[in-house]
Amino acid sequence: MLGFGIIIPNLAYYAKDIGATPTQIALLLSIYSGMQLIFAPIWGRLSDIHGRKPAIMFGLLGNAVALAAFGLARDYVWLFVARSAAGIASAAVLPSVMAYVADVTTSEERGKGMGLMGAAMGLGFILGPAIGGIMGRNDLPFFVAGGLSFLTFVFVLATLPESLHQRGKETEHDWVSPRALFQQATLKSPLIPLFLVAFFSTFSFAGLEATFPLYIKEGWNYEQREMGWMFMVMGVIVVPLQGGLLGRLINWIGERRIILVGLLLNILGMTLFLYAFNFVTLTIYLTITGIGNQLIRPTNTSWISKQTQIGQGAAIGIMDAFLSFGRILGPLLGGWLYDKSIHPSVVKSSFNWFFNGWLYGNNAYSYAVLAIILVLATICLYIPLLRVERKT
Repeated sequence: MLGFGIIIPNLAYYAKDIGATPTQIALLLSIYSGMQLIFAPIWGRLSDIHGRKPAIMFGLLGNAVALAAFGLARDYVWLFVARSAAGIASAAVLPSVMAYVADVTTSEERGKGMGLMGAAMGLGFILGPAIGGIMGRNDLPFFVAGGLSFLTFVFVLATLPESLHQRGKETEHDWVSPRALFQQATLKSPLIPLFLVAFFSTFSFAGLEATFPLYIKEGWNYEQREMGWMFMVMGVIVVPLQGGLLGRLINWIGERRIILVGLLLNILGMTLFLYAFNFVTLTIYLTITGIGNQLIRPTNTSWISKQTQIGQGAAIGIMDAFLSFGRILGPLLGGWLYDKSIHPSVVKSSFNWFFNGWLYGNNAYSYAVLAIILVLATICLYIPLLRVERKT
């Protein structure tokens, strides 16, 4: 996650320098999630058969090579190929590591083990953008992130023992295949409102992330350094909230209310970007949106684990698939809308019945549209979420 965070402030700028459009930049983000969606279940099954360590090592080494290739790329096709390869390789790491933690912990210790993983990921996400923002060259962060992945590969090779001692036999861990997802996550599922919450919250935030570097560059001439500090401030506030306060809030007011608060904070933060005018306001509005997004995912996961009738692993796997769909479609729509906000005449005839004329030419127009989509989703999900709560 440290390596992933390092490249966040730089990916869009680097791709733009090569000649990528906002839509093409969004596609780079989407293909990464798309590869993870397809290959994570496959890698999970392979780690069941051949062991966790080989899958982790392959993923780390493949990720290192893909990141270096991205830094060396000089045209969009190679960027696309390298980003796809990074998605395939990274999909081998997280499922295998999650399974490793389950292998080496008892049922009583498992929550603590997963919690420590979450804390480590959050810390990497806080420090990564700040480090990446300080680096001057747009290609340097990709080599640094690739180097970190390679060093981790060496560390795993030298020190990490294999956790799975009965290779060749599938373990109890369930990895949801696309076919299982299609069969289980139908509109008849009682958990479909929670899956849709996962989709829409991720969809909107991913749409924001895809164009945020371009938005602050064109509006205020802010670049990697400023964006890194914005994400660091957001992380410093969000991670302690997740780790220290969220559990108490769930017990106090319940999952449904926290999810609704998270959705409303998402909507508020994205709408406020229309009125941003300096570094402080941008950071505040990004933090509001980030708090809303990070309130939703752990709360939603907790609620699904309590409600599922098909097994926690299968249900949370389906939720992760909806998250991946959101990370695929959100950047695509966000990038397309951002393109249209730069050339407002293209969409004026379609949207002038809804927006005032002053919105056209405002680079935050795309965030307003994403906020409206989230408003409609929240309204439609209000009653279904209430029904899920009453069945608790």
